[in-house]
Amino acid sequence: MHATLERTRRIVIKLGTNILRDSSGKTDTIRIDQLCQQIAGLIARGLQVVVVSSGAVGLGMGRLGWAKRPSQLPQLQMCASVGQSILTETWQQGFRPHGIHVAQVLLTGSDILQPSHNRIFGAFLDEVLANGIVPIVNENDCVSTDGFKLGDNDSLSALMAFRTRAELLVILSTIPGLLDNPKGGNLIRRVESITPEIEALAGGSVTSTSVGGMITKIRAARLATAFGCGVFIGSGYDARILAEIMDGTAEGTFFVPQKSTGKTRKRLSSKRWRTYFGEASGTLYVDAGAARAISQENRSLLVPGITRCEGNFEKSAVLDIRDPDNRLIARGLSEFDSERLRGIFGKKSSAILVEHPELKRTEAVHRDSLVVFGGKEVG
Repeated sequence: MHATLERTRRIVIKLGTNILRDSSGKTDTIRIDQLCQQIAGLIARGLQVVVVSSGAVGLGMGRLGWAKRPSQLPQLQMCASVGQSILTETWQQGFRPHGIHVAQVLLTGSDILQPSHNRIFGAFLDEVLANGIVPIVNENDCVSTDGFKLGDNDSLSALMAFRTRAELLVILSTIPGLLDNPKGGNLIRRVESITPEIEALAGGSVTSTSVGGMITKIRAARLATAFGCGVFIGSGYDARILAEIMDGTAEGTFFVPQKSTGKTRKRLSSKRWRTYFGEASGTLYVDAGAARAISQENRSLLVPGITRCEGNFEKSAVLDIRDPDNRLIARGLSEFDSERLRGIFGKKSSAILVEHPELKRTEAVHRDSLVVFGGKEVG
């Protein structure tokens, strides 16, 4: 962990809702003040900090006098809209004694996935951080749509770590880190790589349909470490946790960053973000050869390697890809709709091209839109 700390210049800190509210469900201003003091200490060390903060819905409910969280989307959006300005001002009040300003940053998936938006957003963030201002980031739930919705702030924090070129992502919640038994075991202090066994400790396979808890944190860690960002998961109840992280003494789990190059970052394109965060419309099961080609050889998934196709989907849909042992090894965007794919898989490429001369190739999922889990690199 020390090598990562030595080169750290930018940190993204993600804070869960339960860390920011007290036992009565109200905003815990004492803890926010403690966090602001800790973050001010990081800035005094010369670090630049981005905060990904939950809590807008809860604050909106309080302002509107609602005791029960609404279940209807328009009502949730309304609460988020009312609460977001309160959340930003709460953070500003916490930072005011330290002479630090905050900037409210509300994002949708399209703000990150569209190249033109992406460039503008990156330049904006660089300017904010260069001036010692702390961005308070949250998803813009009022206008986010299913096709571009990020879904949870763990995922958003990984995205922010990537977009800000941060060396360290810190995820603070009510849990001390990853345990060797989900029901209560010993703390795992260091994870070299996120294997199926690590996924199992989080409660199962990591998929885009999982929300909350350790599962989304492992998913965020897997993506962040893939492009060279270290990840620390620990308890936000520790009043000195951020300083302890930088000193290498914190209690929690550190996920070792994987080797990353400029090529890796470039290949994490908008297609790959959609592939990673989008909801899967179906599943492709592949044979051992295809699994090896995807995971170890950075190759596309060819139709002959598919053994089973589940779900009804359109062309360019997000699909899960599983090996013969039912392990999730990749996700990708389909080159065919499900009806067409079912009509051609199970045959050799030569036979497919003879029977269907209108097809130019037999790639079911192109490598440029694959996100590989557990292979040589993700992205």
